[in-house]
Amino acid sequence: MRVRTLTLLFAALVLLTSTSVTNAQEAQLPPVEDSINQLHLTPEQRQRIRTIFEENKTERQTTNRRLREAQIALTQALDAEPADETAIDQRVNELATAQAAQMRMRIRIELRIRRELSPDQLASWRRLRLQMRDFMDAQRPLKQRPAAQGLPARRNVRPR
Repeated sequence: MRVRTLTLLFAALVLLTSTSVTNAQEAQLPPVEDSINQLHLTPEQRQRIRTIFEENKTERQTTNRRLREAQIALTQALDAEPADETAIDQRVNELATAQAAQMRMRIRIELRIRRELSPDQLASWRRLRLQMRDFMDAQRPLKQRPAAQGLPARRNVRPR
């Protein structure tokens, strides 16, 4: 039960940091339990976080399914001969809507989890998110990293 809660919390951390990870990258992720243990959650906090995930399970599944279906529909529209630009535009809009719904859901879940954390735990949560983001950025091919795309380099510093 404890490992499941830790896994769910770490999954939230990963989900909120990145939308996907390849199988090869999964093997290189930092240990889940070590990261989650840094939060020093009480048994009550673990239970409340577990409840948050259970309450949102159906919505998460539905939202993720809609996203996958929208991605497949766009791929099919792109592969169609002859290409129908109107259909492609419609599929792009459907995908954008599904991605926005998924992001809203993730943010709502994160906010609920954050409300369960003490100020010290919240500081650790933020630090872990930054570390995970940097880890995920390092896993990207060089051309896909923010600096290669003309974006400013990310740094593990808190905004002032």
